[in-house]
Amino acid sequence: MRYRLGVAVAAVLAVLGLATGCGNPAGVDGNLLNNWQQLVAPTGFTPAAGTCHLASFAQVGTRASYEETDCKLRHRAETVYVGNYPSPAADASAPPATDSAGARTAYRTCDLKTTQYVGAPWRTARLWIGVTHPSAAAWTGGARWFRCEVLEISSIEDDGGLVQRTGTLKDALEDPASDLLLTCYAIKLDSAGAIKTMPAASCGVKHNAEFVGIWYAGELGYPEKDTMWGKFHDGCRELIALYVGVPDDANQQYRTGVVSLPGGDDVWALGDHGVRCYLWVDGAALTSSLHGKGVKGLPILYK
Repeated sequence: MRYRLGVAVAAVLAVLGLATGCGNPAGVDGNLLNNWQQLVAPTGFTPAAGTCHLASFAQVGTRASYEETDCKLRHRAETVYVGNYPSPAADASAPPATDSAGARTAYRTCDLKTTQYVGAPWRTARLWIGVTHPSAAAWTGGARWFRCEVLEISSIEDDGGLVQRTGTLKDALEDPASDLLLTCYAIKLDSAGAIKTMPAASCGVKHNAEFVGIWYAGELGYPEKDTMWGKFHDGCRELIALYVGVPDDANQQYRTGVVSLPGGDDVWALGDHGVRCYLWVDGAALTSSLHGKGVKGLPILYK
C-alpha cells in the first residue's frame, strides 16, 4: 500500500510539473495562487427604498421574510425610505426598544420621509406608517438599518384593516381628488349617544361630519380622562374655525360638535402627536363641503 501511494503522489507531481528536474509546461508560470482573486468579507442584507412587498408590516425584518414585488401588482406594504440608526442607538448591543430614544428618532424620520414620498401630510389620508428594524441576529452581525413602511388602511375612523392595493403610493396625495384623502362622513350613534360607526361618504351626498385638518398636541400626554379630551377638542375647534370661517369663540359649541382622533398610545409614545380633527353636526343632512362657507354654512343651532 505504501508503494502504491508513493507512485500515485509521484504521478500527480509529474502532471503538475513539480517533480524534480521538470520545468513548467507551456503557458504555466509555476505559481498556482498569484491569479486568484482575494476573498472579501461577507456583507449583511440591507433592504431597498421605493419597493413594494407582499407581506404586511412587521416590526422585525429578516432576510428570509423579505419579498419584493412589482408595485403594479397586489401588495400590502411599501418602503419609502431606508436609513441607519445613529449613535448612541447604533452602539447598543441590540435593536432599539419600542419606547427608546432611538425608536422615537427613527419614527420621526419616517414621519417626515413618508410625507415627502406621498406628496402631502400622510395623516390627511387613509394611511398608516411603521418602522421595521433588523433582527437581533442581524444586529449582532452589524446591521443598523431601519425601514420606513407606509400602508393603506380601509378606514381611519373604524380602526380599519390593512388593504391589499395595486399601484405605488409615491406622490399619490398630490392629486386633490385622490380617494385616499379624508373627506366627509356619516356618523351613526349607539343607544348611549356615543359614536357607533363613522363610514366615509362623498361630500356631495348626505353626511353629518367632515375632516378639517391635523392638530398637533405638542407635549400633552395621551388622552384618557375627560379633562384631557377637552384640550384635544379645543385644539380641533381651532381648526374647525379656520376651515369653515367661523369665530373660534364660546358659541362654536352651539354650531358644531367635534371629533378628535389621535393615533394609538403605542405610536403616541413614539412621538406621533398628530390628531385628526372633524366637525360634526348631529342630526344634519349636509350635501356639500363646509370649507369656507362661514357662519351661513355653519350657523348657531343649539343655543
